[in-house]
Amino acid sequence: MRFARANPAETLLDSLTTAVVEIDGDLRVSTVNSACEHLFGVSRKNAVGQLLPLAMPQFGPHENRLREALDAASGFIEREISLHRMGEGSVTVDWTVTPTSGKKPGLLMEMQARDRHLRISRDELASASHEASREMVRGLAHEIKNPLGGIRGAAQLLERAFPDSEHREYTRVIIREVDRLQNLVNRMLGPNRLPRREPLNIHEVTEHVRQLVAAEAPAGVRLLRDYDPSIPDLLADREQLIQALLNLTRNALQAVGEHGQISLRTRSRRQLTLNSQLHKLVAQIDVEDTGAGIPTQLAEKIFFPMVTTRADGTGLGLPIAQHLIHSHGGVIECKSRPGQTVFSVFLPLEPAL
Repeated sequence: MRFARANPAETLLDSLTTAVVEIDGDLRVSTVNSACEHLFGVSRKNAVGQLLPLAMPQFGPHENRLREALDAASGFIEREISLHRMGEGSVTVDWTVTPTSGKKPGLLMEMQARDRHLRISRDELASASHEASREMVRGLAHEIKNPLGGIRGAAQLLERAFPDSEHREYTRVIIREVDRLQNLVNRMLGPNRLPRREPLNIHEVTEHVRQLVAAEAPAGVRLLRDYDPSIPDLLADREQLIQALLNLTRNALQAVGEHGQISLRTRSRRQLTLNSQLHKLVAQIDVEDTGAGIPTQLAEKIFFPMVTTRADGTGLGLPIAQHLIHSHGGVIECKSRPGQTVFSVFLPLEPAL
C-alpha cells in the first residue's frame, strides 16, 4: 500500500505561524497554509480554486488594490489593518503582498496577526501596574494599621479606667470606626493565601454566582447564560473564582440599576497568550451588561484600588477580582461603550507551551 508524499513546499508553509495565501492573475486562490485556516476560519479544500473574494470575503473590499498590484507587478504593506473573521468579529494584522515570479503572474499574501502582540504588550503593562499597585497598597496598609491599633488600644484603656463614664458612648464609636477602617484595609490587601487548586467545572462556579446575584437583582433585571459545554475542567480555587466572578457580576448589577440585562457567557479559546505565556487552550468567561458604560477617563484606571464611579463604592471589587484571577495565571480585560460593557476573564486550561 502506497502513501502520498507530502508536498515539501506545503509542509514548509504549514510550519509557519504567519498566515499565507497565494493567488493567481485571476485572483483565484492557489495556496492556503494552516495558519491562515486557523486565523480566518477557512478550509483549504474549499478555498483553493475559488476567487479570493468568494473564498475569503474579508478581502473583497481590497479587490481593486490587489488587481492594481497584479497589473503593476508590485507589492505593498499595510500595518495594523482590521479584517473580519467568520462569526468571531475582526482580527488586526500586518498585511504584506508580494508579486510571485514565474510564468504566470500572481501575488503572495502574508498576514501576521497583531492581536497577539498587542495582547502581550497590554498584559505586560497590566501586570506591571497590578504589582506596582499592590506594593503601594501594602505599604499604605502598614502605615495605616499601626496607628489604628494604637487608637483602638487607647480607647479600650479609657473604657477600663472609667467604666461608668458618660463618655463610654464615644469610646465605643472610636472602637467601631477603627474596626471598620481595619476591615477596609484588609479588603484592600485582598486574600493573603495562594489558590488551593482542584479540578473544577467552571459552569458550576458561574451558575453559583448567577443564582447569588439573581437573589439580589430587582425584578426588572434579566440574567442570561450562554455556556460552552465543551470546556474541560480546570485546576482552580473554587472560592476565589466565585469571589472574582461575583465581584464582576455585582458590578454589572449596579451598572444596570432597576432595569437591564446581564449575560454570563463561556467560550474556549485556542493559542492565546496570557501574561507573556502562550497557552494551547484557555477558558473565557464574559460578564456583559447593558448599563451606561464606563467613562472614558476611568477606563484605564478601573483596576486600581479606590477608583469607582459610584458615590458609595469602595473601588475594591475590581482590583480584588484582578488579583484573584492573576494568581491563577489569568487576566481580566474590559471593553465598554454606552449600553454594553463586557468584562472578560481568561483562565488557562492547560500549562503554557
